[in-house]
Order: sequence, then C-alpha cells, then structure tokens
Amino acid sequence: MTSVGVDPETDQRPGAVLVVVTWNSADVLPGLVESLELGMAGLRWRLVVADNDSADGTPEVVRTLAPDALLVQTGRNAGYSAAINAALAAIGPLDEQTDAVFVCNPDIRMKPGCGAALVRGLKAAGTGITAPVLYDGRGRMIRTLRREPNPLRLLGEMVLGASRSGRFAPFGEQVTDPAAYRRPTQADWAAGSLMALSRECLQACGPWDESFFLYSEETEYALRAGTRGFATRLAPDAIAVHLEGEATVSPKLWTLLTLNRVRLYRRTHRAPAVAAFWGALLLRESSRAVLGRSSSRAAVRALVSPARMREKPGP
Repeated sequence: MTSVGVDPETDQRPGAVLVVVTWNSADVLPGLVESLELGMAGLRWRLVVADNDSADGTPEVVRTLAPDALLVQTGRNAGYSAAINAALAAIGPLDEQTDAVFVCNPDIRMKPGCGAALVRGLKAAGTGITAPVLYDGRGRMIRTLRREPNPLRLLGEMVLGASRSGRFAPFGEQVTDPAAYRRPTQADWAAGSLMALSRECLQACGPWDESFFLYSEETEYALRAGTRGFATRLAPDAIAVHLEGEATVSPKLWTLLTLNRVRLYRRTHRAPAVAAFWGALLLRESSRAVLGRSSSRAAVRALVSPARMREKPGP
C-alpha cells in the first residue's frame, strides 16, 4: 500500500504524504484504501491516518488493511484541522524528497493516476494547492471551485440560485461554468475533500487553523495561501469520487457551516462589512427556511443568537 523499502535517492518518482482524517469511518475507509494502489500510482508515497477517537473500530481497519500506514490517534474528536496538524507533526519536517502532501476524506475514491495528476498540477508557476475533478456517488460532477465569499455573492445565490449566479463572477461564489472544469482553472479556494499542497506552500502557510472544528478550514487555508503567493488550481486530469457527507441535510452540521462562514469573514473585514455579510447570509437562509428547509431554520436561529455567534466552534 505504501511505498516501503524504496530508496528515495534512486527512486525518481515524486514523493508524497497522503493524510486521511477519520472519525467513525470504518464503513467508508476500506473503499478509499482499495482505490489507492492505482490512484497513487506513479508516486513514492506514504499513508498517514489521523483518527479523531473513533468508536467504531476505524483504527483496527487501518491496521488490517494498511499495516504500513502511520496511525496517529488524537485521543479526542479534535476536528479536521487539528487532526491534519497532528498528522503533520507526527511525520516531522518535510524534506526535499517530499513534493506534496495530500489531505483527504475517507469517503474519497481515487481514479487511476489521480494523485500523480494532482502533483503535476503543482508544477505550474505559482501553484500551491491543486484539487481534482470530483464526481458524486451517482456519477454527477460536483462543482468544487469557489470564489472568495462576500455579501453580493450571497445575495446573488439567494436571488438567482447557486447554479445561475455562479455564471457571473460578481454574483456567485460557486464556479459553475462546465468549461472551467476542463482546464487548470484558478480559483480562490476549492472544496477540501481531496487536495494536494506543495511542500513550499505548507512551509509558507504553517499549521491549519484549529479554531475551525469543521467547515471553512480549507477556505481559510486557501485564502491564506493566496496572500502568500500560492494559487489554488484545478488539476483536470485528476479524477475522484466523493460520496459526500450530510452537511446539507443535518441541521447541526449546516448550522456549524453557516456560523463558520461568518467567523471566517470576520477575520479579515471590518465591522460594517461583517454586518453586511451576516445580513446577506441571514436573508439567504431565511428564504430557504420559508421554503421548508429544516437545516436553514436551525441556521437562522443560530445567526440571530448572540451566544451562538460568540461561542467557540466545536462538535
């Protein structure tokens, strides 16, 4: 599974570390592991699994299916960013033989050559992060490229819908043009279920922000990388399947996602701009709540709660 017993001094394949974050992932992890032999072909790579105190036997699945993997147990449900940081700390400083670090969800299924294509994409000048073309479990392409969030884009999505607003950069956060997914399109950020980061980008940006327990952590990291001169780009030859989670149907997770959007925006904008962003987000979620979406009703209650807006993000 992992490239073991290969001398990096003589092996000319690009070197990579694949970090997988797990939490009660015993059901979905085997499918990822099965896909890695072909998905990571052409690379000299090592698997690192950072487990957030799973109670369903996930560590045993790792030991059985990937005995050469490095298993890092955080000892608690620490969140996505904290697990990534724990994995990076466990492997230590990246040497010149490591070209990239992959960050991956356990419900990803890599298609053959996906990893090598992501690493090739990092060779483009100024690129620090690459993302694959993703499909869901039904074979539909997932629009993963994003523009930086702002109030106008939130309102555009509310009025026009995400698909139509995404055709116009000022009015939509989601990049929806199908042609954008056939070329190495640059985006402000990309959905983080699978991404490759160059060694140089990781070294320049440092640890992931652990104040984001889940959601917005990849947005923050990509925007931070952009301020340091590292672009996020699609690698159109890299293909993977993402079975996707329950954020869009779980009121609890959708609320966390919504609140984290405000928290992230608050990091880099003054109070009037933050108020506009909060108001636009409240309008968007209220319009969805009126149409009967329970997750949006929960998000609206949280947005108008001063206590919820102040609390530290967590599970």
